[in-house]
Amino acid sequence: MIPVNNKTQCFGTVPNGGKTDVKYDVVICGVGGQGAILASDILGRAAVLEEMAVQAAETHGMAQRGGSVENHVRIGSAYGSLIPQRSADLMIALEPIEAVRYAHLMKKGGVILMNTETVLPFTVTTGKAVYPNVSELAEKLSKHFKVVPFNATEVAKAAGNRQAANVVMIGAASNFIPIPEKTFKECIQALVPPKFLDVNLKAFDMGKESGKQ
Repeated sequence: MIPVNNKTQCFGTVPNGGKTDVKYDVVICGVGGQGAILASDILGRAAVLEEMAVQAAETHGMAQRGGSVENHVRIGSAYGSLIPQRSADLMIALEPIEAVRYAHLMKKGGVILMNTETVLPFTVTTGKAVYPNVSELAEKLSKHFKVVPFNATEVAKAAGNRQAANVVMIGAASNFIPIPEKTFKECIQALVPPKFLDVNLKAFDMGKESGKQ
């Protein structure tokens, strides 16, 4: 299932028999319209296929395109769907400034996958603010976390569709999340419309290579 309307829903729960021996917390953040829901759905379903307990929550609404988005996916969790501060193992940041916004959720030494393609907010496009230097953002975060910055949007474009950047990021994340690659691909096949499947599978593969830094 997909987390919607700021409510917590579960892909699978401990009472339903999901395994809790492997625990891994993932934050997926970005802005509305970047496909964070699909990314969290792929991850959640993959965990279910591996018979892991998994809970997910969307804590910010996605109705307004361009607004901040924050999804939590907790693999093996028996303690609720929201990730406590300073405890997430991995962040999938679909936009650079969002990586900074939600860095407080990351544990020391956790992995941040950062898409370096920016989505400029209204305050920047109207000249009321200046967007920070992306390289400097990554450098500051790297003092506390393992940061893997790359332009997932350009990778997706090379795969055939820049809108597949979310799947590129899932591919990169598969290097760290304890779920087999084939399971992720099964979920992509189940969730992506057939006419976009080849592009998204290619995006996943290219993202996996990009994440090996």
